Amino acid sequence: MKIVVLGAGAWGTALAVSALGNPGANHVVTLWARDTQQASRLQAQRENARYLPGIALPPTLAISAVKADHLASLVAGADLVIVATPMAGLRGLLTQLADCRLPLAWLCKGFEAATAGSSGLLAHEVQAQVAPDLAAGVLSGPSFALEVARGQPTALVAASVHAPVREALVAAFHSPTLRVYANEDIIGVEVGGAVKNVLAIATGLCDGLNLGLNARAALITRGLAEMTRLGVALGAKAETFMGLSGLGDLVLTATGDLSRNRQVGLLLAQGKTLQQAVASLGHVAEGVYCARTVVQRAASLGVEMPIAQGVVALLDGAIKPAQAVALLMGRGPTAELV
Repeated sequence: MKIVVLGAGAWGTALAVSALGNPGANHVVTLWARDTQQASRLQAQRENARYLPGIALPPTLAISAVKADHLASLVAGADLVIVATPMAGLRGLLTQLADCRLPLAWLCKGFEAATAGSSGLLAHEVQAQVAPDLAAGVLSGPSFALEVARGQPTALVAASVHAPVREALVAAFHSPTLRVYANEDIIGVEVGGAVKNVLAIATGLCDGLNLGLNARAALITRGLAEMTRLGVALGAKAETFMGLSGLGDLVLTATGDLSRNRQVGLLLAQGKTLQQAVASLGHVAEGVYCARTVVQRAASLGVEMPIAQGVVALLDGAIKPAQAVALLMGRGPTAELV
């Protein structure tokens, strides 16, 4: 099948490499880079040295840098379009592709930043605003781009209310090393992908302060409860959060050394400022940008999220790392399943 990946960051590049590495699939894959200079480097070096160093790009991978307002011509005739931008870039690309009649899916995890006219939206809510006629969905789950590009075993979830989108994602990426499960609950999958990034900052902080494995386990478990409460309030199914995009992605992002959001927590625990922590990553840490929106959406629904609230206070500089832990441990007793 013909696949067009829009966005040449680590995750978009990794999926393009993975699709072409699937034996017997005979996919035709094009990777689009917004920056023409980046596209030229990818073409010349056959490596994404900035975002995915050490991974050779397959010789059959086509590189494109057409202007954003010509994307319709680029995706014409494709069987599947993948939008592989950070959350901040999703609205613009979906607007460009509003008339697309092909299966489309995004990879970004998070909430769009809140504005005066918006409380901060999940990706499918952005799509409903700017491109309501798209047959779209999300590919998510516990996955580091580097491991996917290396062909290490990974499981993902393809979520959409449209069966053809789910089927296209499975056909494009299911392989001997990448297992893709279908799910209709796009709300639950997106909430899991967004909230786990915020919670990973908290667990990074916990590890950076050497609070121990008991504390980490408590944060992950109570964080899962917060994530589930918010998701159900937004219309998700509770059982989705026990799957790949909930528990699976939370465990990976909260404990894996390749997690950028966990690294933010570790660096804050070392006394770095937020600006220093983010600058040192060289990549986007979505949890930093969507933490406040998560808390705002939760508050508007009457959902308690004390861990996420502590992360926001920490990121804002309102409290110090040790104070964040003290606030959480100092809360009054309550029933677990509330």
